[in-house]
Amino acid sequence: MIERIRLILFRPYQAWAVIKDERTGFADVLTHYLMLLVAIPAFCGMFGYAFVGMRFGFRAVVYKVPLHMAFVWAVVFYFATLIGIYVEGITINTLAPSFHAKQHAVDAFKLAAYAYTPAAIAGVLKLFPPLSFLVFLISLYSIYLLYCGLSVMMEAPQEKAVVYLVMIVVVMIVVYLLIGAIPAAILSAAWRPS
Repeated sequence: MIERIRLILFRPYQAWAVIKDERTGFADVLTHYLMLLVAIPAFCGMFGYAFVGMRFGFRAVVYKVPLHMAFVWAVVFYFATLIGIYVEGITINTLAPSFHAKQHAVDAFKLAAYAYTPAAIAGVLKLFPPLSFLVFLISLYSIYLLYCGLSVMMEAPQEKAVVYLVMIVVVMIVVYLLIGAIPAAILSAAWRPS
């Protein structure tokens, strides 16, 4: 798994070629890669929100989430993220014919799952919640990975890849806003001054 992470982060075109040739199915990618990766931001966030806390604005008060609520947030975040990545795979596969790409549900899911790698690894920064904005910035690299993978995994013509990517990103922004609202509501209800 470490070698796969290193390859996808630092040599994405080579990684996508290797991933495309693998005979792995949906369950393999989910259980041997994605479920482990998604646990990183979920549980780092849980500990960060519960034990480190966060300041809002210029207040000197540090807000923390009670551990039991942080745990609930982590579980909801974990499953919401898995659902979001699954929906992203469906979106990639559904949009494929519109951009002269080949439909293949497993490859679309693999593309969504492996493109999530930088966001998951950056989730370690959630141990210190004031650095959460860096998680977002590092997560933007996932868009580049998605772009690199569209031509390999979905066999999208290079001239259509950018528009295909934009459509995926637009749909996924809406999906992640909807899915992300649930864990965000849990956190906002649980913040308490320490």
